[in-house]
Amino acid sequence: MNKYLKRGLLLIVPGVGFNILGYAIKQNEWGPYGWAMILGTILFGAGFLFVFYSLVRKVEYKGLVEERAAEAEKKEQRKAERKALSRNRERKLQVN
Repeated sequence: MNKYLKRGLLLIVPGVGFNILGYAIKQNEWGPYGWAMILGTILFGAGFLFVFYSLVRKVEYKGLVEERAAEAEKKEQRKAERKALSRNRERKLQVN
């Protein structure tokens, strides 16, 4: 679990809690409930963004790893081809 996922989950939980508190205040008519719901929505939204960002980072990292592996494989193929060409040149020189 990376730091963005942890932060996101830590913001989502109080966000949901404040929204539930706001609904409870509204239902029981204890007074102004808007501030609790606004704060809950902001916290939940920020937490969701952090969680989403952690998932995007994970996908991007996997893509970079795959890309680097493909580049390394191409390098190895080029190196093998160069070795084969140099061997063929040496054989041709030895024959002549």
